[in-house]
Amino acid sequence: MDTYDFAAEIWESASMDAWAFVTVPAAESDDIRMESGPPTGFGSVRVEVTVGGSTWRTSVFPDSKLGCYVLPMKKSVRRAEALQVGDETQVSLVLVRD
Repeated sequence: MDTYDFAAEIWESASMDAWAFVTVPAAESDDIRMESGPPTGFGSVRVEVTVGGSTWRTSVFPDSKLGCYVLPMKKSVRRAEALQVGDETQVSLVLVRD
């Protein structure tokens, strides 16, 4: 099981109203790219994420401008964990292999 643990700041997309993300660091993004196999739609990779006491399944998406993957931060998770845009949070990310 490939697990990636990192700290990242929550940011809001200017082009996607009220969507919040964290950027997966470059080293972890490179590892995910190598371990995830052939790209899927939009180059997304299925993951299971834990932030605080919240765990959910989603996908990370490549961001060509950043050269890294970005992880959408669900509003319900941000509320449950009392997180806001600009906060730094600890993220544990596991690749999902179906």
